[in-house]
Amino acid sequence: MGGPKALLSVADDRPEGSPGGSGRTTFLARGASLLARPGVASVVAVLGAEAGRVAAEAGVPAGVRLVVNERYLEGMLTSIARGLDEAEREDAEAVLLHLVDHPLVAPATVDRVGEALERGARIAVPTFGGRRGHPAGFARDVWPELRAASAARGARGVLADHPERVVHVEGDPGCVAGIDTPDDYRRLLGCGA
Repeated sequence: MGGPKALLSVADDRPEGSPGGSGRTTFLARGASLLARPGVASVVAVLGAEAGRVAAEAGVPAGVRLVVNERYLEGMLTSIARGLDEAEREDAEAVLLHLVDHPLVAPATVDRVGEALERGARIAVPTFGGRRGHPAGFARDVWPELRAASAARGARGVLADHPERVVHVEGDPGCVAGIDTPDDYRRLLGCGA
């Protein structure tokens, strides 16, 4: 993408004049705002490549804790493990894992994942059009499996190994709309990349 995805620009869907509402925002700020939902005790953003630049330029909302994954070159699972470290410090009962490159997720999708966890789901995943999306929710008793997952299979391996524990909730088109290339960015957001 030519730089950190966390700093890509997206429309800010907060009302004009609200705190942080400015017409455009970064992927990271939008994702952090998205996760600040009822029932979510805290939002932690795990930074990797160009962490200092991202922290300085992303404009994350107050209250979002930024932590750095020094091992980011080893793969996404190291960022998940870093986030789990923070969740354990906070004695959290569950986590929502959300990728920064999925900025179009609707708040209602996040709420449904959280509600499924509150009702006792061990793993909750939004789906849309027959595809699993983000954010995925994992109860505390599943975290050791996330930590032990192979780099080749990642968190998807945990879902595949125990489909009976996965609760699928209604998602929205944004939950499956990952932005991995400049073409994705232009197609999904109408932006020049």
